[in-house]
Amino acid sequence: MDELDLHKIFETALFLIMIAAGITAIAKKVKQPYPIALVIIGTLIGLMNIPILEPLKNFITEGEIFNFVIITLFLPALLGEASLKLPFSHLKDNKEPILVLAFGGTLISFLIVGFSAYYFLDLSLPAAFVFGALMSATDPVSVLSIFKSVGVKKRLAVVIEGESLFNDGLAVVLFKISAFSLVSYLDAGWSGLGMGVWDFVRVISLGLMVGGAMGYGFSKLTKYFDDYPLEIIFSILLFYGSFLIAESIHASGVIAVVVGALIFGNYGARIGMSPTTKLNINNFWDVTALLANSLVFLMVGLEITRIDINDKWWLIISAIVIVLIARSAAVYVSMVAINSFSMKWKHILNWGGLKGSLSIALVLSLPRDFQGREDLLILAFSVVLFSLVVQGLSIKPLISFLGINKKEESHSEYEQILAKLYRYENAIKGMKDAKGKYYITKTVSEELVNKYQLKMEIAVAEMDELYLKYPELKKKQMETLRKFAYYAEHEAIDKLTKDEIISSEIADLERKEITESIVRLTYKEKG
Repeated sequence: MDELDLHKIFETALFLIMIAAGITAIAKKVKQPYPIALVIIGTLIGLMNIPILEPLKNFITEGEIFNFVIITLFLPALLGEASLKLPFSHLKDNKEPILVLAFGGTLISFLIVGFSAYYFLDLSLPAAFVFGALMSATDPVSVLSIFKSVGVKKRLAVVIEGESLFNDGLAVVLFKISAFSLVSYLDAGWSGLGMGVWDFVRVISLGLMVGGAMGYGFSKLTKYFDDYPLEIIFSILLFYGSFLIAESIHASGVIAVVVGALIFGNYGARIGMSPTTKLNINNFWDVTALLANSLVFLMVGLEITRIDINDKWWLIISAIVIVLIARSAAVYVSMVAINSFSMKWKHILNWGGLKGSLSIALVLSLPRDFQGREDLLILAFSVVLFSLVVQGLSIKPLISFLGINKKEESHSEYEQILAKLYRYENAIKGMKDAKGKYYITKTVSEELVNKYQLKMEIAVAEMDELYLKYPELKKKQMETLRKFAYYAEHEAIDKLTKDEIISSEIADLERKEITESIVRLTYKEKG
């Protein structure tokens, strides 16, 4: 590859980032899920003939390019970022629903989609179960992004996040077995079944060991350094190193990344990271994940336009129905014994089983001569588009309809009293301004101002009663106020430094102390 090619690739990547950033910014401004906006705009760009964008479209819709970018470049970062911030305590408290969905639900979905695709969609056995693997897991790149943007109850969000992280690794293992080993296992009879089970266990176990060893090793390494730029580099090496090492020994790279990042973000953070380091590592991966997600979903939209769906409508509709039925069975059957989850929450888990970029990347990785590859491309792309656009856009209305995110009574009462206080305060300010402007006498103004001040005193008394009734509300308000106080302290140090009243060394020490106070407060809020 010559210098001209590298320059062209850099220009293409920069142009793609500009488009993705612009769409993401607009979507966030209008408070809509940015992944869906990116997929829709990407699809429209792909369908339109825009001469200036043709080189960009041709470059990023190459199967090898898309597969490399999604699986090798972005997937370790996205999985690592999500796992890094997931506390062990949250996983422990919700281990039952996460495990039954990630393992039991994924296997149920895999079998239902696989057999249905074989009998009703006329796919070959390997192709049918490849499709089952593609559709059996919720894609973390899609699910985590969309659910963060629409917002769900904390416990429900943890279960969705935990499921999407762990069942993704399981689905990739099932995909590889179905695509490359299923026929030989079937030909071998019962011994083949044993080999298949052993291969399944081996891939997952090796992934766990690689991720566990590297996560523990890098966690120990942080004890010897208090240098957050270096520790950010450690996290990069951990995420990509565990993925590539696991894949090189035919283990699950996805599981290795998830396990390694979980250990690093929990054990490593506890034994070797200062609050400043935690904050900066989280901030670094926040930016990285936003950039990666934005590019991923735009590329998915562009990639979807490559498929030719002529005379395939019956096949596509049937596949979508099969996938929806399989997801329903996976959720309701696997969680039948989980009494702590209401039926409303199960409905959200069911409809929130979105498919995304990973499914497309995996199907593009199939060899060109794989039997049924073109049909699998059409089916996977169509289900992903339906999932992201139809299911993704309807999740937020469904949450509202089911009343899952209704505000607590204390919040409603607080907002009502707060509205009164602001009304009365602004009314008093307005009357004082009008007094001088319109020459209103003191006797008239004081009488009306006193009435409003009395209303304010009553509202303040109601607020005090509310704090006594709901102590946690006062605690949250106190934490919010304390955070703003820390920000004000930080600005004061900046001003003193700018005016050369204190030295840079003292300013750095003061900033570090303030930053650590903010981090402790943030982690306290997250529980």
